[in-house]
Amino acid sequence: MFESAELGHKITKATYDAEVPALREALLAAQFDLSQKGKSAVIILVGGVDGAGKGETVNLLNAWMDPRHIEVHVMGDTPETLQYPHMWRYWRALPPKGKIGMFFGSWYTPPIVQRVLGKSKLVELNQCIHDINQFEKMLTNEGALIIKFWFHLSKEAQRVRLNNLEKDPKTRWRVTELDWQRFKLYNKFRKVSEHTLRMTSTAEAPWIVIEGTDPRYRSLTAGRILLQAMQKRMEQTELASLLVAPPLQVPIDHLDLFDRLDMAQTINDKKFAKELEKYQGKLNLLTRDPLFSQLSVITVFEGADAAGKGGAIRRITGALDARHYRIVPVAAPTEEERAQPYLWRFWRHIPATSGMTIFDRSWYGRVLVERVEKYCSEADWMRAYSEINDFEEQLVNHNTVLVKFWLTISKEEQLRRFQEREKIGFKRFKITEEDWRNREKWDDYEIAVCDMVDRTSTEIAPWTLVEANDKNFARIKVIKTLCQRIETALEKLKRQA
Repeated sequence: MFESAELGHKITKATYDAEVPALREALLAAQFDLSQKGKSAVIILVGGVDGAGKGETVNLLNAWMDPRHIEVHVMGDTPETLQYPHMWRYWRALPPKGKIGMFFGSWYTPPIVQRVLGKSKLVELNQCIHDINQFEKMLTNEGALIIKFWFHLSKEAQRVRLNNLEKDPKTRWRVTELDWQRFKLYNKFRKVSEHTLRMTSTAEAPWIVIEGTDPRYRSLTAGRILLQAMQKRMEQTELASLLVAPPLQVPIDHLDLFDRLDMAQTINDKKFAKELEKYQGKLNLLTRDPLFSQLSVITVFEGADAAGKGGAIRRITGALDARHYRIVPVAAPTEEERAQPYLWRFWRHIPATSGMTIFDRSWYGRVLVERVEKYCSEADWMRAYSEINDFEEQLVNHNTVLVKFWLTISKEEQLRRFQEREKIGFKRFKITEEDWRNREKWDDYEIAVCDMVDRTSTEIAPWTLVEANDKNFARIKVIKTLCQRIETALEKLKRQA
């Protein structure tokens, strides 16, 4: 892959000076068009050999365009980022539609460096490559334009470049001991980088390898490619109209999970009080275990309207220190959230280690309400199943205890609770016209839920179906299940210690 980048391309000063003004003007025009249309985010990844001009290119593109609409991110490990799943830092830094984000050191840097230094195995690198391909495919499906530049130098050219920078008092500060250490590992870096680039140069997000010896060639090439890519994207008509969701008649996988549930299970008030005290106490002790500092907990509450999600959440938080948990109620996305990939707004609320986040409704809205109400295309909610599974796998791999509850009630019990809410003053705020409208689509939602559970109840993140006709039974099942899942995670850490 790198051989063609070692041909020593050069551009004369006269050619460079003649072309730059028109290129800058065209880039500014394309950037303005991008900002006005606001239908795509542009993500520029800048990687390559040390000394090949990565930093100079980032600075130059900033100078050639309007920096107010460019977000530059230098990514690296910090004490804060280490408390979260690896991709958290990149999700938070994604540019919204209409903006440009430049990543100087991206999601490629850690897996390449870890492999070169012998801190990971080839199978681990290949797993990272798989995750990256899935991530970039998701971004392009969401309309993002990804441009990946790899600036290359031969080993001899890198040595000359580092020596020249070091000799000049004005640029000496740019060469560090780490640069020379990396130079000694040049052949390993080249081998691992070439493997990574070959496996991640996809149709949706191909790599562009640019020879970095001549700064004028490097700069003009990067500018031309960026301009062509942005112009092509802006010239495209609106993405082809995707089919809306088909009429919901039968589940995709022909499952009807709710027929298997025993909705008659109950717990009397006396036993409920005793069980609640037992499991609230257990939950409190579990979260104060010294090893809990290595975990984070996410609980997801989904269910039919009036199924008792709020009551179950209150029984959990009643056992916890308010400083250590956060409740995130999920409603319709804001304008800011609509300008980002769908899962962005949930990545923002992922807890750090030793924390707990409780989602009152969640990322499953895409395959439930958005599917049923046709707020998104069929293609969007169909691909959401795999994107959600990938997202949850990343969470679990970072020692996150992910507990997902679906609270289900019968149609008759829902009607009784709706009518009760209308009559009782302090409950009247809980019932809206939308609740009644959703009830009319009961069968459609039930089909969507069956598909959701079947396709996203995985070994690492299974769904717990909660029979909620009896509130006492549901609340105990929820808090008992949460205790069991945290206890299992702590026991696993103890075995690993």
